[in-house]
Amino acid sequence: MKVGIAKLGAIGSAVLLEYCLDELAMREDIETFVVSSGSKIRVEIIEEIEKRDFDLKIVTCPNAEKFLKNIDLSGKVIVITDKASKDWLNNLSWGYVVVKADSMIGARREFLDPTEMTIYNSDLLKVLAVTGVIRLLQYEINKALKKDDYLPRVVVDYNTAVKFAGFCNPYAKAKAIASYVIAERVSKITHKACFAERDAEKYVTLCATAHEMMRIAGMLADEAREIEKSNDTVLRTPHSKSGEILKKIGLYDVLI
Repeated sequence: MKVGIAKLGAIGSAVLLEYCLDELAMREDIETFVVSSGSKIRVEIIEEIEKRDFDLKIVTCPNAEKFLKNIDLSGKVIVITDKASKDWLNNLSWGYVVVKADSMIGARREFLDPTEMTIYNSDLLKVLAVTGVIRLLQYEINKALKKDDYLPRVVVDYNTAVKFAGFCNPYAKAKAIASYVIAERVSKITHKACFAERDAEKYVTLCATAHEMMRIAGMLADEAREIEKSNDTVLRTPHSKSGEILKKIGLYDVLI
C-alpha cells in the first residue's frame, strides 16, 4: 500500500506522522511519500501527491477549513487539523481527524526563536503521545488502509483521546485528561497573542503564558505515564511486518 502525505505548515500531529506508521522501519505492506511546505502554508504542494497513485492521501494543515476549502483531491483522503467548523466537516467528502489539543504556537518574533519552537513542540508531542492522540491516528489510518470503504470522521476531545491511551490507573487517566484540556486551551491564548493584541509587552506575555501552559501539560502527561510505568501497565501497540497492530501491557508480556 502506498501512502502520500502532504504537510502544509506546522501542527504537532504532523511532525512524526510518517514514522508513527512504521516506527520500526520493518513494515512490508506500506510505502510512504512525504512532501512539506515547511512552516509556510503553500497549498500548491498538494499537487505532488495528487499526480501520483496512492492508496491513501493524508493532508496535515492548521485551520484546514480556511486553507483547503477550495482544494480537490481524488481517491481516499484524510485531513488532519487542529480546528474546523461542524458545517465544513459535515459537507466534507474526505475523512478527517480534528485534534483540539494541537494548539497553535506563540508565533511572535520577540518571543519565538528556534529553541523556543523546539521546546514547545517537544511538550506538545508528549501531550499528543501520552493522552492517546498518536495511537488514535495509528489505528484510524491503519483502518482506512485495511478497509476500502472506511475513512475516519473524528473530532478528538479528551474523552476520545484517553480511550486510545489505555490507562489502567485512574489517577494517570485524570492527569492525562488535565494535560489534554490545558493543551487545548493554549490556542485561545496564542490566538489572542498573535492576532488580537497589539501592545508588544502584552502579546509577549501572552505567548510566554501559553508556552508555560503547554509545559505544564507536558509535565502532567509525563506524570501520567510514570504512574503507568510504576504499575507495569503501559500499553504498547507496535506494528507487525504485515502491518497489523500488535498489543502488550506488561513490559515482559508477549505481543499478541
